[in-house]
Amino acid sequence: MEFKKAIYYMLLSTLAFTVMNGLLKFLTTYSAYQLVFFRALGSLFFTFGYLLSKGIPVLGTHRKLLVLRGLVGSTSMVLFFMAIHYIPLGSAVGMRYIAPIFAAIFAILLLRENVRPIQWLFFLISFLGVIVLKGFDKNIPLIGLALVLVSSVFSGLVYIIIRRIGSREHPVVIVNYFMCIAVIVGGIGAIFDWKTPVGIDWFLLLSLGVFGYFGQLFMTKAFQMGETNLIAPLKYLEVFFAVIVGIVFLGEEYYVWSFVGMAMIIGGLLLNLWYKQRLLRKRLS
Repeated sequence: MEFKKAIYYMLLSTLAFTVMNGLLKFLTTYSAYQLVFFRALGSLFFTFGYLLSKGIPVLGTHRKLLVLRGLVGSTSMVLFFMAIHYIPLGSAVGMRYIAPIFAAIFAILLLRENVRPIQWLFFLISFLGVIVLKGFDKNIPLIGLALVLVSSVFSGLVYIIIRRIGSREHPVVIVNYFMCIAVIVGGIGAIFDWKTPVGIDWFLLLSLGVFGYFGQLFMTKAFQMGETNLIAPLKYLEVFFAVIVGIVFLGEEYYVWSFVGMAMIIGGLLLNLWYKQRLLRKRLS
């Protein structure tokens, strides 16, 4: 029963993130900074409400790390939102998933962790998938590729910072810091290119934070209830859903090589996940 609930929550999470990403692409008449501002503002309503209702200290205890996580995460978000202005939604979501490659590199440099040679092979498969996407998909300009890759670098660094924080902070405290800093970063950046929303755009912009928050919430619940190696692969359905949204609702065009590249990215990451779980089982046996 717990496993079924975990699958249910992960599917809800991927759908919530897909709707959020679809809205981002639909709202690209607004600057990336303005989208970041509204994305974070909509989530703060839930994070602050949760912390206050539970009596959890909003400021936390490891404030330097929390601020650093917020700054790095906000930078990654701004760059990804910029990338969506240039490249198809499915391709952007797919390429952002190479963040674990950069997380592994940072883990070696900063945490002195070891990565097995076969894991580098899996990462190479994923990175070659990015090259296939760029090389054969004429809808991906160089600037869009650069933005999504640098966004992935910062996203990989976020993983390392969160691991340094560990369980010493409540997860919602970490997210709340991220959203607070993102509101500031997005707000300051949007000042120079502000476009006042009209009509339903107000609702759609604020909805970004709602879907983003529940996507994060359902994903957390899924990992709490199910084994990582069984639940994590469902997360990659987000790429599949993003492609469908792009084709059906946004009129995007994809090529056969686009799907080959995405499959290579996801395949390499799934192989790495499988290998890590295999190593973990050996240690525990």
